[in-house]
Amino acid sequence: MTHNNFKIREIQPEDNPKIAEVIRKILIEFGVPKVGTAYADKILDTLYEAYDTEYAIYYVIEKEGEIFGGAGVKQLDNFEGNVCELQKMYFLPEARGIGLGSKMMETCLKKAKEFGFEQCYLETLPYMEDARKLYRKVGFVDLDGPMGDTGHYSCNLWMLKNL
Repeated sequence: MTHNNFKIREIQPEDNPKIAEVIRKILIEFGVPKVGTAYADKILDTLYEAYDTEYAIYYVIEKEGEIFGGAGVKQLDNFEGNVCELQKMYFLPEARGIGLGSKMMETCLKKAKEFGFEQCYLETLPYMEDARKLYRKVGFVDLDGPMGDTGHYSCNLWMLKNL
């Protein structure tokens, strides 16, 4: 899928160091706490392996061999039920504001539905306002508290969508 020469595709093993660097760069840009968020996740360096499992997928945004962001879906941790989590959706500034977020959401949610999930959950932070606008636009609603246990205790906004 191409958009302004940006392409959304499944992650490959050789993307690991690039996507890890991109995500950490974005987290620093937003000034997120380095503990209790994705910044500290050990799996950031091995995302290909982390999603190389049943009912999980991670997509990257690529342009001319460079990685500009990504997002994935996976079974919600420590939760009984047919719920996936939208995870690690981060875009570098160059990939923002051009409709890629909507495309990525569409791609992830379609795949989640194909996997047979009934709902999609996500956690975010208050100052990621643009992301929250996008989530609401595609039908995510705010929750009063977290579901499951992702370990991201610094993420204090939770949203859910029926698939």
